Amino acid sequence: MAKESTSATDEQTTSTASQAATKTAAQPADSQTDTAAKDQAKAKVDPRDQQIADLKQQLDQKDDQMLRAQAEVVNMQNRFKKEQASTIKYDGQALAKDVLPVLDNLERALATQADDAAAQQLKKGVEMVYGHLQDALKKHAITEVPAAGEKFDPNIHQAVQTVPASDEHPADTVVQVLQKGYLFKDRTLRPAMVVVAQ
Repeated sequence: MAKESTSATDEQTTSTASQAATKTAAQPADSQTDTAAKDQAKAKVDPRDQQIADLKQQLDQKDDQMLRAQAEVVNMQNRFKKEQASTIKYDGQALAKDVLPVLDNLERALATQADDAAAQQLKKGVEMVYGHLQDALKKHAITEVPAAGEKFDPNIHQAVQTVPASDEHPADTVVQVLQKGYLFKDRTLRPAMVVVAQ
């Protein structure tokens, strides 16, 4: 009898252990099922929500494009204003450049000797024209480039010849002016053609 009761107890213990193992095995399966269900729920996003997200993204892109376009328009307007201001500031530059040879010829005419009374009268008339022309150029901010005795500046001087430097004319100074140069406001209208000491 004692043997039968021991075997019955063994059977119960085995049965309990097997039930516990079954429950333990069943629990991970249930947990995996719950995780899969949650993933499916996430994957099944409402189409309206997806459409709203897409529309928001498109709206952000359009906003960005609009801001870039507005910035480009502002830049174009600023460039146009600068070009317009430059055009206004340097208006008449071409005319002034064309007048310079006339000024040169008047200076050459004044450099000639006038011996008789008629030549002196003619020279006096040329002096008056030359004076009026110089006044007109000064009114429009056209000035002569400082050259003789000045330090050579490649922005306003054009060296056409060099001579050895001396005590009277140190290196890189203008020794002689062959043709006058002129400035139009802050621009070089025509560089002075000069001889430079080196």
